[in-house]
Amino acid sequence: MPTPRPHREALRRPPGLPPRPGRRQFLAGLVGVASLPLLAACGADDPLAAQAGNADGKNYIAGDGSVMELGPAERGEPVQFSSALFSGEPITAQDLAGEPAVLNFWYAACAPCRVEAPDLQALHEQFEPEGVRFLGINVRDTIATAQAFERNFGITYPSVEDRGGQVLLAMTDYVPPQAVPTTIVLDRQGRVSARILGIAEPSTLRTLITTVLDEQA
Repeated sequence: MPTPRPHREALRRPPGLPPRPGRRQFLAGLVGVASLPLLAACGADDPLAAQAGNADGKNYIAGDGSVMELGPAERGEPVQFSSALFSGEPITAQDLAGEPAVLNFWYAACAPCRVEAPDLQALHEQFEPEGVRFLGINVRDTIATAQAFERNFGITYPSVEDRGGQVLLAMTDYVPPQAVPTTIVLDRQGRVSARILGIAEPSTLRTLITTVLDEQA
C-alpha cells in the first residue's frame, strides 16, 4: 500500500505556525482594512466634539482645509441673512456691506475651531483698523457656552446664535451643512470672494483678506 503523501500546506509551513487563512477570510480582512481610513475621516476630532455632535443628532465634520477663491467677475449676488448677536443686537448682511468681512462658522466643542481661534483673533486685531469686520456664526451653543469659549480664547469680535440654522441655510450655496469650521470672506459688496473648509491657515486667510482690501471700492 503506498505511503500517503503529506498535504502540500504541511510541506510549505514550518511546524508550530498557524495555518494560513482561507481565501474568504483573507478577503474579509482586506475589506476591514480598507474601511479604516473612511471611519477615521468620518469620526469626531476628539471625545468632546463627539459628545456634542451626538447630543442632538448633528454629526458635524471638519473640512479638509481646501480653499476656493473667486475673482470679482465670478462672484454671485451679495449674501443675504438676518440674525441676532449673543448680546441680543440684531444684525443683517447689509450691516457688513461697505467693507470686507470674514464670517467664521464654529461651535465650542469643535476641536479645529479651538485650534484656529487664536489666529482668527489675531487677524481680527490686524485688520480691524482697516475696516474689516469679523463675525462668528455659532451653529450649536447656548450663550453661556459660547461666551465661555470667547473668554477662554480672548475672542473680541461678536458672534450670532444660529442653532436654528437660519444663517447656515442662507449660506448653503457656500457652506456645506456639516462642515465646521468654515470661513467665508466677503468683499465690500457683500459677495463671497473666498471660502476655506476646515481650519483657516492664518497666512492663507490673511492673503484672501488683503486681496479684497486691495480691490477698488
